[in-house]
Amino acid sequence: MLKISSWNIQNGLGIDGQVSLERIAQTLKEAVDPDIICLQEVSKNMPLADGSNPDQVELLSKLFPDYDFVFGAAIDTYLPELNQRGQFGNMILSRYPIQTVFHHPLPQPSDKNAKKHMARQLIEITVETEKKSLRVMTTHLEFHSIVQRSAQSDHIMNVQKKVEGLQTFSHPVDKSGPYKPLKRPTDCIICGDFNFEPYSKEYRSLINPNYLENSLNDSWLLLNPDQPHTATCGIYDHEQWPEKSHCRDFFFITDSLKSSLKEIICDQTSQASDHQPISIILDL
Repeated sequence: MLKISSWNIQNGLGIDGQVSLERIAQTLKEAVDPDIICLQEVSKNMPLADGSNPDQVELLSKLFPDYDFVFGAAIDTYLPELNQRGQFGNMILSRYPIQTVFHHPLPQPSDKNAKKHMARQLIEITVETEKKSLRVMTTHLEFHSIVQRSAQSDHIMNVQKKVEGLQTFSHPVDKSGPYKPLKRPTDCIICGDFNFEPYSKEYRSLINPNYLENSLNDSWLLLNPDQPHTATCGIYDHEQWPEKSHCRDFFFITDSLKSSLKEIICDQTSQASDHQPISIILDL
């Protein structure tokens, strides 16, 4: 069985105001002990709420020593007060060797009503499980602008569309080196903090059955078609989330993986972040 977890860890900042990546790691290991971990809001050298500025990528890699990993910086900036670069973005850790990596900056179209403009990013990896090769992507979409969030959702679909198009390239230039063809199957899992709610315009754009040959599906609805989405955010932090508990974290999987999906789990007890960790289990 393949177990994948996704979590916006808020740099490890818990409801108690303490920053602890050790608590994040322990929560994940005790919940499902995932084979692939997709994290949002991970930082390198950026000032945190407790006054520290750690390299969280290095720390997380040490907390999961048996995992391969990749970090994608949505923000990469020089911090003159620290005389070093600060980065902030998404991270994937995998027990399976990561075969290929692609980093996708997400669009930020002009929006005069947006309150904040923070760059967003999508990481794409390919892994080989016991049964098949598949791609895993994770992201953290814009919160303050529906214009930008919609464009970012559309961009994710365009990445999928391009990968479908790559399947038609049947004559490789070379069998080795940079021109060697890379495995990029259409079988895909996309997860993260999408900052939209179920059935919103942006949500529906990701599950448009007319756009892709290997369409995307909401894992929750595949397993719970008659139940509202479980809350993934705002259960304990009512200061940031005055609307209280709601869902904004999802797993989307392609049609080709539907029969493999066995379970979706949301840990609603953890207070290690303002979001809850969610996981899926597939027979892969």
